[in-house]
Amino acid sequence: MSVQMAASALETQMPPVQRAAVNGVEIAYYEAGPRQGVPIVLCHGFPELAFSWRHQIKALADAGRWVIAPDQRGYGLSSKPEAVTDYDIDRLTGDVVGLLDHLGVEKAILCGHDWGGIVVWQAPLIHPDRIAGVIGLNTPFMPRAPADPIAILRARYGPDMYIVWFQTPDEPEAVLGADPDKTMRFFMRKPAALTAAVAQPSASGSTFAFKDLLQGWDGTGGAGQLLTPGELAVFVEAFRAGGFHGPVSWYRNFTRNWARAETLPTRIDAIPCLMITAELDAVLTPEMAEPMKAFVGDLETHMVRGSGHWTQQEKPEEVNRLMLDWLARRFPK
Repeated sequence: MSVQMAASALETQMPPVQRAAVNGVEIAYYEAGPRQGVPIVLCHGFPELAFSWRHQIKALADAGRWVIAPDQRGYGLSSKPEAVTDYDIDRLTGDVVGLLDHLGVEKAILCGHDWGGIVVWQAPLIHPDRIAGVIGLNTPFMPRAPADPIAILRARYGPDMYIVWFQTPDEPEAVLGADPDKTMRFFMRKPAALTAAVAQPSASGSTFAFKDLLQGWDGTGGAGQLLTPGELAVFVEAFRAGGFHGPVSWYRNFTRNWARAETLPTRIDAIPCLMITAELDAVLTPEMAEPMKAFVGDLETHMVRGSGHWTQQEKPEEVNRLMLDWLARRFPK
């Protein structure tokens, strides 16, 4: 039944999947709207898929915008390399540029949520001639940390904090993959339910200790679920088939990416940027975006009230309105 629901939701809410050989991997992507103007590339986060952008794909295409949403490497129908280093920031941003090359696009507007936000904010630093503009959803531009970010996170949040735990070989993907249905229901919850869960400290005193929280959760609390059964099935089947090694490996490159950033520019200038925060996001709080004005020369910021972490799925109409309004002003058709 879940496979049928997943197929139905993908078929009814997404354009047909396409595939491109780029940057040494195969990227599955979904494309809609007229092939004219500056395209918008939507980059998802963890643990998500291009499907997370289903509401934005339709709204952008209906507005006459060219939109492209990939399953990023390690996710969904795209390639899932084994080597951890195959998920560093050069490869992640390189996939986006490779997809532009495949489509014959000189420049694109990049929009990213969660981990996808890191990709789209780093892309203009690494590939400045290919990025026309940036939209950050929840994830702000963050300047290079003064020390190894894993060490900072361990000191601030404890050894069980999920990003620190994700550095452990094999265990995180085994825990997350033991029951993908439970894992996705744990994460894909409305803000009140999700915030109440992640706020609980672990036995060691760590916060955001997803391992303990997930394993200690009884799987109930249907009222807090964000997705319909059919939408949830898309995510469950994708991670049941593809596992969590690739997605977790993105996090295992935090230190490598930090070292790489020493040679990169520290500012984003000369391109328009939009930052959309979510009032109730417990992980990527609106306050985290406040320092951005010192590092991003052309920045516009808005907050989506009442939204938790999964903003483009929780408040799609508001996100669509903000994106389309900004695009109309900064990239008129």
